[in-house]
Amino acid sequence: MALSALDLFSVGIGPSSSHTVGPMRAARLFVAGLAADALLKSVTRVHSQLFGSLGATGWGHGSDKAVVLGLMGEDPETVDTDLADQKVALAGEKGQLLLGGTHPVAFDRSRDVIMHRRKSLPTHPNGMSFTAYDAAGEVIRERIYYSVGGGFVVDESASGADKVVADSTPVAYPFSTGDELLAICETEGLNIAQIMAANELSWRPAEQTREQLLHIWSVMQECVENGCTREEKTLPGGLKVRRRAPEMRKRLLAKEPGNDPFYGMDWVNLYALAVNEENASGGRIVTAPTNGAAGIIPAVLHFYTRFMADACDDKIVDFLLTAAAIGIVIKENASISGAEVGCQGEVGSACSMAAAGLCAVLGGSPRQVECAAEMGIEHNLGLTCDPVGGLVQIPCIERNAIASVKAINSARLSMQGDGTHKVSLDQVVKTMRETGADMKIKYKETSRGGLAVNVIEC
Repeated sequence: MALSALDLFSVGIGPSSSHTVGPMRAARLFVAGLAADALLKSVTRVHSQLFGSLGATGWGHGSDKAVVLGLMGEDPETVDTDLADQKVALAGEKGQLLLGGTHPVAFDRSRDVIMHRRKSLPTHPNGMSFTAYDAAGEVIRERIYYSVGGGFVVDESASGADKVVADSTPVAYPFSTGDELLAICETEGLNIAQIMAANELSWRPAEQTREQLLHIWSVMQECVENGCTREEKTLPGGLKVRRRAPEMRKRLLAKEPGNDPFYGMDWVNLYALAVNEENASGGRIVTAPTNGAAGIIPAVLHFYTRFMADACDDKIVDFLLTAAAIGIVIKENASISGAEVGCQGEVGSACSMAAAGLCAVLGGSPRQVECAAEMGIEHNLGLTCDPVGGLVQIPCIERNAIASVKAINSARLSMQGDGTHKVSLDQVVKTMRETGADMKIKYKETSRGGLAVNVIEC
């Protein structure tokens, strides 16, 4: 199976790639399938059900709203994030929505979008079903989808718990493990970014890949700016979590760096907080590789471009290509889904990817990059996913800031050696997968354990 860097980095909507972006894409796919088979005009009602983690924490993640938007034909990459809530509310008030944006059907939100807090579907915790009915109440079509992390969606025919639709595209340098990637680098005399760039040619010309990766970077920059300029004092959702990024940036801009050894760290924290506060607000976001961990790669990349004199577009592209290679190894051999393996699969993966990207642009060898990636995920092993109130706010926002600093330290530590180390990336990824399998369900994005039950929501 081949994965592109642009599979790992995609533009979407907050607050969750698996609980918001995935359900929106699944609902849109369901309607597109009806239209493709000339069945859409016969539909008078669509019944949607969300199971497992989607049902348990879907209210806090906007999963129900995402489904409605997807049924209306909205795409996570292009939906107007400022008007999304208004569109969903209007459909509920009118008792009607336009499937695919064209075909009107009756709509009762309380009846037609059901969240099952205690029921699950086989294969993956993030399951959902869609059923289309005709005027006589007969089923026209029923489909089951799974949102497997990072906005990836598969249907019920997928084999395994975290599989994407197999892409049989032949690539120049196929790899699925860290050891395979290192072997290719050494045999070919190329670095990881060059290996990825060669593989990306299987999907599109080099200039197009570069253009799209720089677009991803521009969306990350816009996300930070939006997070720093919001005027609302608290985040939506009922927890009344205070926004910190706007005031924090004002203080930093007014401050002379002087001899403060923590000045750079303050900026890293700011970047991560800004992205994740924007994500919690349902804003435009880049899955990197998920929304819950979307602040880490942008924070580290912003740190690099702000404080390193050699930062340029070429380096930014290399950073993202290298990070994507590590993300591919993790996704192919474990999971990036918090509902499947806990937050070690989200924040741990993003920390590993960011550490690798930074090490690469600092001049690290492929073995040093692999070492940085290994440290980034090793020191997040066992991290639970326990969002308070089902919202991607506590502990998620601060957790991104902490992991961003950890990623930078991983890159720096790896540069102190020659890349030789006792624990390989493949070994720690395997450990993460096994740890996730052993982890109790209450610690895997269900809000039934950890901080979610020990912190009062109001």
